[in-house]
Amino acid sequence: MSDTAGRSRLRFNPKLFAVAVLASLVLGALLGWVAKQTDAQWLITTLDTIGSTFTKLLSFTVLPLIFTAIVVGINSLRSLGGGRTAARLGGKTALWFAITSLIAVVIGLVIGRLFQPGRGLVIEPDPEKLQAIGEKTQGSWLDLLNGLVPDNLISAFAEGETLQVVFVSLIIGAATYSLGDKAAPFVNFNKAAFEVIQRVLGWIIRLAPLGTLGLIGNAVATYGNEFFLPLVKLIGSTYAACLLVLFAVYPLLLALVAKVSPARFFAKSWTVLQFAFASRSSGASLPMTRQAAENLGVPPSYASFAVPLASTTKMDGCAAIYPAIGSLFIANLFGIQLGWVQYLTIIAVAVFGSIATAGVTGWFTMLTLTVGALGFPPEVVATGIAIAYAVDPIMDMMRTATNVAGQIAVPVIVARSENVLDDEVLDAPSTPPLIGDREPATA
Repeated sequence: MSDTAGRSRLRFNPKLFAVAVLASLVLGALLGWVAKQTDAQWLITTLDTIGSTFTKLLSFTVLPLIFTAIVVGINSLRSLGGGRTAARLGGKTALWFAITSLIAVVIGLVIGRLFQPGRGLVIEPDPEKLQAIGEKTQGSWLDLLNGLVPDNLISAFAEGETLQVVFVSLIIGAATYSLGDKAAPFVNFNKAAFEVIQRVLGWIIRLAPLGTLGLIGNAVATYGNEFFLPLVKLIGSTYAACLLVLFAVYPLLLALVAKVSPARFFAKSWTVLQFAFASRSSGASLPMTRQAAENLGVPPSYASFAVPLASTTKMDGCAAIYPAIGSLFIANLFGIQLGWVQYLTIIAVAVFGSIATAGVTGWFTMLTLTVGALGFPPEVVATGIAIAYAVDPIMDMMRTATNVAGQIAVPVIVARSENVLDDEVLDAPSTPPLIGDREPATA
């Protein structure tokens, strides 16, 4: 490790960072409540500006980060044994994505059936939110296929089409892998670009306590209790299902399949889970997620491939749990009866449609894809989502933390199944994931 990285580690105290984020959650909620009670518009505006600025700072790094990470990650697989090994790792990774999504959606359905969110609820959606939801593009299989290939490379980035960027990254990554030394200058450029973006993101992450204060404060000030209390079952269902997956399913799979202690898993991933909860962004958490996987013994070459791919397509919170609970919420809200065929449809969409969650509106795409498959009328869907949208930021924090936990757990499980998990690294003490404090993986 360079002296610069060592000094950076000394300046950035992870324990202090963790305390600061938690304190910001409490202080932000308190300031939001004060702003709501006193109708202090200046405070509401200030909190909104702080939160939105932090979100924008995170967002502008995500697409170039995903592109460079996937290109570098695919080429990093060369050190694990060539194309056949890379294909086998990719296949196992996709299989475990599907297995964990299946478990997560079933848990979402069970919890939804127990809590029955939306039943007996009489509430009118905000007309502006209803209009905004109606103007969004509803998720569908045809739209997914049509939107997979961009008109050109520039438009995919300029229009913020995350799924298209992932598609282009995979194609270019595979092409550079097949070209070998001929593409080395391009791959090296992407390595350097990834490190630059990662360093910039590291600086932004250090603002997380301030951003958290603004995001939480604005949510409380904007929505208050008039929406929170009537929708407490929806929030409770989402949190209960996510917590079960996060603290029961993943630890059980890690212990039984990967032979990894759940305590060690959380000790080495807690910082990134906390950041994911506060930032509500799997993409912005990507470098920390990758480092957490490496700290758990996943080879850097495989982590560089699996984690970037997972950050855009492996979202158990947004793609499995929430569509299941959200569908039940909308059905209960309008008195629609669901049978076993509908439940099986929800499960099938969650398992096979998770790639549709790529992007910042992934939960919306997946939920509308699910209720579309169930045949709900468009006006029912729009009204139901507009009502739930009021408390979406609160639910999204827990969904994102669950997403990121799965993005770490699956590479650990696959690495163990391939006998490439480094137990020496796994057992060794390691500093929590910090941006800019690691050496880049070699291809």
